[in-house]
Amino acid sequence: MSTIEHENSSQNRRITWEGCSVLLDINDGDRLLFSRLTAGSIVKIGNKNYPLQPLIGCPFGSLFQVENGINGPCLSRVIPTPEANNNTEDKREGAVKDESRDNRALIDNNTAQTLTGEDIEGLRRQGASGNEIVEALIANSATFENKTAFSQEKYRLKKQKKYAPKVLLRRPFARSVCDTYFKKYPARIGFLRVDTLSLLLSFANVTAQSDVLVVDMIGGLITGAVAERLGGTGYVCNTYRGDSPHSLEIVRMFNFGDEINRRIVRLPLTELSASHVGDSKGNGHLQVADSIENPSNQSDVTLSSIQSDQPVSMEATTVASEDEKPDTVTVVAKVHKAVQPGEKAPEDAIKSWKENGFSSLIIAAPDADAWNIVKEVLPFLSFSAPFVIYHQYLQPLATCMHNLQVEKMAIGLQITEPWLREYQVLPSRTHPHMQMSASGGYVLSGTKIYNEDQPNK
Repeated sequence: MSTIEHENSSQNRRITWEGCSVLLDINDGDRLLFSRLTAGSIVKIGNKNYPLQPLIGCPFGSLFQVENGINGPCLSRVIPTPEANNNTEDKREGAVKDESRDNRALIDNNTAQTLTGEDIEGLRRQGASGNEIVEALIANSATFENKTAFSQEKYRLKKQKKYAPKVLLRRPFARSVCDTYFKKYPARIGFLRVDTLSLLLSFANVTAQSDVLVVDMIGGLITGAVAERLGGTGYVCNTYRGDSPHSLEIVRMFNFGDEINRRIVRLPLTELSASHVGDSKGNGHLQVADSIENPSNQSDVTLSSIQSDQPVSMEATTVASEDEKPDTVTVVAKVHKAVQPGEKAPEDAIKSWKENGFSSLIIAAPDADAWNIVKEVLPFLSFSAPFVIYHQYLQPLATCMHNLQVEKMAIGLQITEPWLREYQVLPSRTHPHMQMSASGGYVLSGTKIYNEDQPNK
């Protein structure tokens, strides 16, 4: 096993490491952003820049709070204590007991707060932390004690977001990545909602050891979600028309190791539909020049043949020369390149797919005609295998469903519109969220059947 493979296999994926991608949740979802943890990476909160160095080596799910350190603004990890948990429970019990109180006597005329902006700046110059400023605002509020427990908590949270922002370190996986893109850049993922994504994986029966064919034109979200569920088994093959493969930028946010990245492959439709197997271009695996012969046939290469922008791992081996003295050794550098997702599929896998077909098919191509894609890729699917197609609008899927019925290519066809409603669940105030997504798109699912006009898979 190479050095980098050993590092990937022994890496604890629940703890951050330098170079990994993370999702930063600032102030309870008010702001979401992806970042790569390096020694020099920063995040801007308000008008200040905070280094992300303290986040390296911390478990995912850790909570950080902004502070003014000795060397400037910094992120300090918040360690939960039993006393804090007990205080939270006491507040909840107090909220239930104070149900009879209300805010009808309170008048919002901007005179309740006696602490001015100059006073707050003075506290900051004296080195007061964000929490201390929040407590000072509460102590100088003339109406805080007369508010209900719910209003008090709401007031405290509002001031905390302004003067003592908190950063939650979240792990990028299928749900969190989909949620973030749907909130910030929905057009990049074809307005695919997280419940629709789960429906695609379920209808396609994505399980371990599956060989899944995907047409992913939404940045690689489908490819990454399938690879995450496969867990390093089977293959997820991203196929495409022409010579330009679709982008897989989102896949790189999942922090997959080499074992899973090897299972994420690409293959153009022209080569998949070719009658012969293999060509003279090789199987798309890692190929480098100036290889050094060695008994184990490992991919040992000289340093000059490695591109500088690729992550590598090096180890030195001492080899005694026959013409040199016994106490003289020659050092040979062994360089191992990290596996990148989206390499060309190996020839043995291509041969198996052409003989047996894929076990399932997922199509997410909002900018392309659904029927034109389906009639091209469906023949590569095994008989009795499920397929599922996502589209933001209903009409393209309705047309595709009609054509599949006329051509007698599939059975069990149905169009599903996912529906999702989120609830706020709190003591004495459980209700649906006021702002929700109106539609999560549409999903056409079915099962391929035998057709005399199609080759037997």
